[in-house]
Amino acid sequence: MTLPRIDVVDLFCGVGGLTAGLRQAGLSVHAGYDIDENCRYAYEKNNGASFVCKSVEDLSVEEVSSWYRSGSIKLLAGCAPCQPFSSYNQGRDTRSDRKWPLLYAFKRLIEGIKPELVTMENVPDVTKHEVYHDFVAALEALDYRVWAGKVTCIEYGLPQHRKRHVLLASRLGDVNLIQKTHLGEPVKVQDAIGHLPKISAGECHTLDPLHRAAALSHLNLKRIIHSKPGGTWRDWPEHLVADCHRKSSGRTYPSVYGRMRWEEPAPTMTTLCYGFGNGRFGHPDQNRAISLREAAILQSFPLDYEFMPTEKINFRTIGRMIGNAVPVRLGEVIGESLRQHVEQAHQA
Repeated sequence: MTLPRIDVVDLFCGVGGLTAGLRQAGLSVHAGYDIDENCRYAYEKNNGASFVCKSVEDLSVEEVSSWYRSGSIKLLAGCAPCQPFSSYNQGRDTRSDRKWPLLYAFKRLIEGIKPELVTMENVPDVTKHEVYHDFVAALEALDYRVWAGKVTCIEYGLPQHRKRHVLLASRLGDVNLIQKTHLGEPVKVQDAIGHLPKISAGECHTLDPLHRAAALSHLNLKRIIHSKPGGTWRDWPEHLVADCHRKSSGRTYPSVYGRMRWEEPAPTMTTLCYGFGNGRFGHPDQNRAISLREAAILQSFPLDYEFMPTEKINFRTIGRMIGNAVPVRLGEVIGESLRQHVEQAHQA
């Protein structure tokens, strides 16, 4: 039996983490939409799909539908920006956030296109918000079967402690995420980046323009020299401790200025993961923060994934791209789940 192709349009695509993972799972991604023009180079260079710089709120049903081939299974993917749903915003009224209506815009397109498959990914706290429950109710009203749950990414082979909420919806029948693939030993930092050549703070490796580490001030160089893998700033000599950490309010943030441990997964990669003072982003044994390439690998991007032309590489821009991306491995798990679901539906 010949199975139909699964064609994909990726909304809020960024630099293509989800797209790359879906492609690894054998799905055909034809286009990605995002409002950040900086993402175009990485998305098109690595994924062989078209990047359209356009807000999801401005998309028509006809435009999105035009990417799907006749006779294919249609998948509409949408990982809306997570800032309004983040735990960092708990206690703050985010209803005026301009990103808030984006999930409703995604819902509007689903109602118009009625693709056989839908997926979304976001922070776990998205489930605390009314817009999410409106979204799920709309899917169910359209006769989608919905699976949704919190995914601990180390259980699927991602080398970082990242937890995300994933939703799968299908008009073909019951759908589920595939079984966990790494219930034993997790993938460690050593496994992921231990093979990369050594570099110093402020240095770029000659053969990989993305394997570059941010420079450190003289004070921060002293601090990282005194930092232990898995330790905290409490390990430093007293004269190196920052004034903010001497206060009672600062003593609850032990992970800033921290080193990773070789034998454990990395912490969650953020948009500032290239900075030693921004979290536990110190290299396990080199006196520097992790490089942009190391951050990308910990997000499961392939070793040769290109984010910007060499002459335009910028820490802040690429750090934001990497931290905001759906980990490629999580995208692959989603893709494998939906591909297996379609196979089972057509064998029934």
